[in-house]
Amino acid sequence: MVSVRIYIEGGGDSKDLQSRCREGFRKLIEKTGFEGRMPSTVACGGRNNAYDMFKIALRSADVNEFPMLLVDSEEPVTMAPWDHLKSRDGWDRPAGAEDDQAQMMVTCMETWIMADRGALRKVFGVHLRESALFPVEGLERRSRQDLLAALKNATEDCGRGKGYDKGRRSFQILSELDPEMLKENLSYFRRFSETLDRYLRQIG
Repeated sequence: MVSVRIYIEGGGDSKDLQSRCREGFRKLIEKTGFEGRMPSTVACGGRNNAYDMFKIALRSADVNEFPMLLVDSEEPVTMAPWDHLKSRDGWDRPAGAEDDQAQMMVTCMETWIMADRGALRKVFGVHLRESALFPVEGLERRSRQDLLAALKNATEDCGRGKGYDKGRRSFQILSELDPEMLKENLSYFRRFSETLDRYLRQIG
């Protein structure tokens, strides 16, 4: 039996936000088809901390443990995951790390959120301006700055404190996402799901 633990960029330094981050990812992963064979998740705050915690876990992992890193790519990806992280962040591929252990939200979590218009309508209601959002096609080629700005623009009529923002609001939407929509439109979410399935299929 393989034990998978995902070290996730997100949640900042707040225990409350880290809890919300874990819960949002837990609900999304469960809906992706892993109920009964769930990985454990660790909200690590900043991306460098996620990388450091992943490296520590990798060094101490035994043959039945599979630590996984999940971070924003920050930029569109044009090379293999570890090569991208080396080029962008200066992170060396840890000794013994497999390709599948480097997973990315390309270019950021807002890409996943924008890919599911149904979840956005459910959370933001009639004040959501869908015309301000980018087309679903090609979302992984959009910059993180443009994605965040578009989500804020699309929800600015929702009222004070009710529009899109990173943190509590983003993790709320994360838990509402339909993984089938993400798998259909986002190749790196599909890769993440397929990797989990490969290592978790022995559980349960």
